[in-house]
Amino acid sequence: MAIDIQKFIGRFVEEARDHLSRLGEGLAQLQQAAAAGSHADAETVNALFRSAHTIKGSSRMLRLTPITELAHATEDVLGALRDGSLAFSPALGALLYRSADHLASQVDALAQGTAAADLPPAPDGLKAELARALTPAAADDTAPSAEAPPENKESIAAHADESVISGQKIPENKTGSAPVAPENEESPISGNTTAQPRLKTAETVRVRLDKLDALIKLMGEVVASHARMRQRVQDVQQLQRELADQLDEAGLQRLQQFARALKDDAQAQEAQMGALHDRALIMRMLPLGMVLEPAARLVRELGQSVGKQVQCSVSGTEIELDRQLIDQLADPIIHLIRNAVDHGIESAEQRQAAGKPALGQITIRARQDGGWVAIDIQDDGAGIPLQSVRDKAVKKGLLSAEKAAAMSDQEVVDLIFLPGLSTSNIITDLSGRGVGMDVVKQTVLGALQGSISVTTQPGQGTTFGLRLPMSLAMLRVLLVQAQGLPFGFTAQYVAELMRLPSSALLQVAQRQAVIVRNEFVPVVALAELLQLPAPPRGKTATRAAPADMLLVVLQVRHDKIALRIDSLLDERDMVIQPLPAHLRHLPWVAGMVTTGSNDLVSVLHTPALLEQARRLRQGSTSAAAGSAEAAAAPGSGAPQRVLVVDDSLNTREIEKDVLQAYGYEVTLAEDGVDGLRKALHTQFDAILTDVEMPHMDGFTLTAQLREHEQYRQTPIIIITSREKEEDKRRGMLVGADAYIVKGDFDQSNLVDTLRALLG
Repeated sequence: MAIDIQKFIGRFVEEARDHLSRLGEGLAQLQQAAAAGSHADAETVNALFRSAHTIKGSSRMLRLTPITELAHATEDVLGALRDGSLAFSPALGALLYRSADHLASQVDALAQGTAAADLPPAPDGLKAELARALTPAAADDTAPSAEAPPENKESIAAHADESVISGQKIPENKTGSAPVAPENEESPISGNTTAQPRLKTAETVRVRLDKLDALIKLMGEVVASHARMRQRVQDVQQLQRELADQLDEAGLQRLQQFARALKDDAQAQEAQMGALHDRALIMRMLPLGMVLEPAARLVRELGQSVGKQVQCSVSGTEIELDRQLIDQLADPIIHLIRNAVDHGIESAEQRQAAGKPALGQITIRARQDGGWVAIDIQDDGAGIPLQSVRDKAVKKGLLSAEKAAAMSDQEVVDLIFLPGLSTSNIITDLSGRGVGMDVVKQTVLGALQGSISVTTQPGQGTTFGLRLPMSLAMLRVLLVQAQGLPFGFTAQYVAELMRLPSSALLQVAQRQAVIVRNEFVPVVALAELLQLPAPPRGKTATRAAPADMLLVVLQVRHDKIALRIDSLLDERDMVIQPLPAHLRHLPWVAGMVTTGSNDLVSVLHTPALLEQARRLRQGSTSAAAGSAEAAAAPGSGAPQRVLVVDDSLNTREIEKDVLQAYGYEVTLAEDGVDGLRKALHTQFDAILTDVEMPHMDGFTLTAQLREHEQYRQTPIIIITSREKEEDKRRGMLVGADAYIVKGDFDQSNLVDTLRALLG
């Protein structure tokens, strides 16, 4: 396949100008050394040779023949200088300056749109002089007609001014005047002997990344510090209310005018600072292609190393992310690709035996989702071997055999993120050590402030989904109060805010829950979850009215929790400062922010909070199960098997906890299609199903189950938030034995209903 030269021209121009700048600086150093009577520095000559060699090699790949020929001739002279067969002299320096100047002119022409085939060649006289310079006899009179070298030692450096900010560490830019052709000397490009000298102005400049980072950090601090200005506005408004009865009408009017003017100024300044910060941040944005484009080559190389045929397709490379994210994204992407090649894609023989094409496919897709970027890494391999994951987790002592057997498929998939777990049968340089996936999760959730999800289908493949903010320079933060103390949550984890009457609380499986959009969501007080002490004397928490409760619903992937808080404090864009080194071991704190009153507020790490809530829930559930064993379902001693079908992870978990506490063996399904597949694969004694689910709703599932002889008499209970009479009638028509409305849900009612139906 022919190379698309135009795609790489811009990169070549930038790289060539960088090396031409180094040529100018190095030649100036050699001239100064010669004037001082000292020998040329070996490292300087080596650097000059490497720059000419790089320009030659890069131009040859792009078939830029005129540039290649001149760079090659220049490289030969510098090579002779390097090996000592040629001595540096002022005349030789002038010749090399002329060569560098002409190379710069050719690169400029290329940057201005000149086609590669139309680039003017170097003058024959210049190439001949470079060739003669290699003969010892010509060493002292290399350029008899050459002018004195340019007085400005950085004349070549000006050609490197037009550049772009990249993700690579680059040296400080040296600026200087553009090279000017001597009078009466033919211009190397135009050939116009009467052309007047022109100075070129650069359209872009290079900036060191550490300087750009410092600028953006400072801009973030300025925007964040504006909270103090808003606080002053609130102070003046409070003062206005307090002095309303003490000032005369004229004084009160002046105070009101001042308050309005201060508020208007603060709002205008906030808008300007926000725009300035956004403009500064754009300069640090880089395309995802920097990380994703090398993926196709990496996939091919990894496939060859393990004897598999694999190809990779990539889309969405033009989407931009903050360089801070780009820098940390490479390792997780590489590890997921390695896993897909080693664990996911089968050998050509296995794929053909399964009716698949011998060539495996890995697809990487990036798309923008509001202020977020979603990246999917998908393979069409064998999928995650769930039973193998269960067995390895039990073998390594990560969980008991009983608990592994009771886990849902999604819970088993999540086990791959545990440290030390690998399903590989052999340790290789690619995988099998049980390290990596836990680091991927920590990086995505922690350093990148994003989320990661996994979906897998046996025999059809696996998809890892990453969801990342576009920048970490500033994030939306919700500030709340609990037990008199302020805390923050980053907006990507906040699903919604709710104020509900206390009567909306349900007691389910030894814990409280509320129904939010047709699913059970556990409720826990934030103060209880963080184990906060009582507020100090004289400082009381601001609580909601006793009849109401204020909830912030947090969501990580499919898992939700409703935290009960005292009050809302603020919501705005804030700069999150990292924790100092001695506090980074705290799992629940992601960073700190500063309020308008200069108070430090802990920003809580939502995934860690959900893990803590899950541990507390499992502890209480285990205790409840021990006391409920005596009430287990009747029979010969073998537990009765129940299938729970619901698209809400929280609802499935709550119903599972209730049923397991009473001795039932529970299997979970995430929608009607999954439920039907599992029901036909394994015989269940009873089925509980939701109605509103993707792919297949509960009514359709019930009707299809009744068409199979094995489920003609099996109890089917519909549990839904639909409470209209026509919905209940439809449930009975399709064959349901019971219809429980989630709003009236009571665990004893569910268990009593199930026992009655099972006899």
